[in-house]
Amino acid sequence: MSKRERWNRLLESLAAEGKLEVDAAATALEVSSATIRRDLDELAEQQMLVRTRGGAIPHGVSYELPLRYKSTQHASEKQRIATATADLLNDGDVVGLNGGTTTTEVARVLALRTNGGQEAAGGVAAPLFTVVTNALNIASELAVRPQIKIVVTGGVARPQTYELIGPLTAGVLNEVVLDTVILGVNAVDPQLGIMTHHEEEASFSKHFAERARRVIVVCDSSKMGRRAFARICALDAIDVLVTDTGVPADTVAWLKDAGIDVRAV
Repeated sequence: MSKRERWNRLLESLAAEGKLEVDAAATALEVSSATIRRDLDELAEQQMLVRTRGGAIPHGVSYELPLRYKSTQHASEKQRIATATADLLNDGDVVGLNGGTTTTEVARVLALRTNGGQEAAGGVAAPLFTVVTNALNIASELAVRPQIKIVVTGGVARPQTYELIGPLTAGVLNEVVLDTVILGVNAVDPQLGIMTHHEEEASFSKHFAERARRVIVVCDSSKMGRRAFARICALDAIDVLVTDTGVPADTVAWLKDAGIDVRAV
């Protein structure tokens, strides 16, 4: 197992359990305790966790894995969700995408779509989609796709998620109208609605949703029935939720009771 794979496993365990113990982690990963101690020391130097006597705890109250480490979690589910979500879009739509691993997968599906040779005036190919995003990684992946027009918001880059946040984002959002906004979230709760770990990301996503005719939430079933630090909006602001088949039946029931079209794929 490579160092990167160990770090992924350690950070995933920390996110799930809320703490790490050196000896338990060494047994689970089948490496020495000395190796785990070195890994935790290096992760602490990058401010991705806090070292404790015999282990580690999350760095800060609003803990989240950086995007580069979350990309391996529930990968197949996210790909199915992305494909199903892209099927809900129509050619010519103006689509909003916030940052996250699932919305990144949606962008990758859109990147493979073609415009069937349609041309606008002057012989220039008409864009198949216009994508508005605050995610730098999504923008960089789609910028080379001639069939997609990219609009990037302003803002200050947040390295954990590659998202642009802060008051500068409003300069673009206040001037656009979206057909559909696709939101990746960290938690879905029956009382509080959809949430994320960071308050400025939540503020952006709320503003994003308000600019759209239709709001689609994309998240795997591990996010259901959970809460995170910052609230984006209530369930009644959501039109469609695309998730995987691991979502419990009672969860589907309360989502549908809230008026949401639930697609489990």
